[in-house]
Amino acid sequence: MKRIILTLAFGALVAVSCSKKEEPVKESNVMLPEPTEQTAATAAATPEEEGKALIAGSDCLTCHKEDAKLVGPSYQEVAAKYTEADIDMLADKIINGGSGVWGEVPMSAHAGMDKENAKKMVKYILTLKK
Repeated sequence: MKRIILTLAFGALVAVSCSKKEEPVKESNVMLPEPTEQTAATAAATPEEEGKALIAGSDCLTCHKEDAKLVGPSYQEVAAKYTEADIDMLADKIINGGSGVWGEVPMSAHAGMDKENAKKMVKYILTLKK
């Protein structure tokens, strides 16, 4: 009798443990859409302050620093080379990527970025002119 009970208990345990099917976790490298909702603090910020916040929340700091060359030029170097007349061109470079101006290493494209947000980033960078 003990053998039958133990066999049934073991069989039930095996059935319960084998019945759980977990969904595999799917990873994606798809760029997430930019947030469109503005908070009260963001809505009151200047375009330059918004640009600084956008840079902090993006992958820009992987290759650029404010005051020193990393993979790409520092933001201060960019500010020294360009003027406010170049805002549209620089925003397009952020969106489309580019190479050859600062060396052979290409800047990756940020195709999902809104042009207005790219312009805010450029406006912030231009404020770092010494």
